[in-house]
Amino acid sequence: MSVTVPGPTLGVVGGGQLGRMLAEAAAPLGVEVIVLDPTPDCPAAPVTRDQIIGEFDDPNAVFELADRVDAITFEIELADADLLSDALSRFDVTVNPAPSTLAMIEDKLVQKRTLNDAGIPIPSFHPVETVSELKTALNRFDAVMLKARTGGYDGRGNVPVTDPADAADALEAVGGSAMAERLIDFTRELSVIAVKGDETIRTFPPGENIHDAEILRETIVPARASEDVRNRADAVARDVLETLDGRGVFGIELFETEDGDILVNEIAPRPHNSGHWTIEGAQSSQFEQHIRAVLGWPLGSTIRRSPTVMTNILGTVNTSRPATLTGVESALADEHTSLHWYGKDEVRPLRKMGHLTLADDTVAITDPSTEPDSSAMQSLIERARRHREAVAFIETT
Repeated sequence: MSVTVPGPTLGVVGGGQLGRMLAEAAAPLGVEVIVLDPTPDCPAAPVTRDQIIGEFDDPNAVFELADRVDAITFEIELADADLLSDALSRFDVTVNPAPSTLAMIEDKLVQKRTLNDAGIPIPSFHPVETVSELKTALNRFDAVMLKARTGGYDGRGNVPVTDPADAADALEAVGGSAMAERLIDFTRELSVIAVKGDETIRTFPPGENIHDAEILRETIVPARASEDVRNRADAVARDVLETLDGRGVFGIELFETEDGDILVNEIAPRPHNSGHWTIEGAQSSQFEQHIRAVLGWPLGSTIRRSPTVMTNILGTVNTSRPATLTGVESALADEHTSLHWYGKDEVRPLRKMGHLTLADDTVAITDPSTEPDSSAMQSLIERARRHREAVAFIETT
């Protein structure tokens, strides 16, 4: 697609916070965005040209989107791969990443089999349809993470299992058809945000991810791992992209084992929560890179600008209610802190409502292969955590 300004119109299936940040990145490039999402006035709606209200598997909604745009992408794995394939054949649009890639990734068992066949290092796994098969996996691995094959996100659909007596309840919790993956005793969780263009693959520096209850709480860049581990994480991510069809950004979640090995946990065929640090912390953000890639435009630089910590603002409430945040001025009093609010009207327990990024160029690194002073990096992490704790949801009247 030729680069012109004003540019093409991009259709995005999904209008959550990722769709919102994609639209924010598209605007300076002269690209307009139309989103498809079932929730009226979804988070992306205020910053897009239009929203089509419809389910992700509604043919009429998907085909209306295809008829109104020059290219289609998606920001959620609930997008329907078959419908996107139909849109690709029926309308004069491109769809990236490829629908076949989406279909492979959205089924965790198929995803793991594909990676295994390609020689990508992954945890051992076992397909599970019955309680008996789950007990077989436990006998084989001792402890497993039971994962729903489809539909899981932010810890939903994932259940750790160590006792065969819990097998029936665990299988019911994930909804049946599943995959049991050996529970990895890892040193740290890493991720590489990688972007695939027409003929180019570029990667952002590996980030270190801190999870709690299977939900990402913060990403630290550079990851507090050896240069050798970071290089191997990058190499594995590049190998993963060679197995995928279509252009775009991919979030590749990894485990660093106690032996220093790198194992692929999961792949997201879209911008990823652990890549939000790139908005302030890198030369070009993962969202700008995704826009460039899916339109077939030249990719931007993935160089890190400074050590950066991204921390999620989650719903700290016990029940759902209107979302009002306080303490923002305290966090923003730190001149190196940026706030991203996702425009969600309702706060729910542990729902992702926004994030804070602390990108401090006073601890900038001239040589990208050199780690920052550990005490300076720890100070940066503690500052980010204090800012996150300063913001809170309040009751509305």
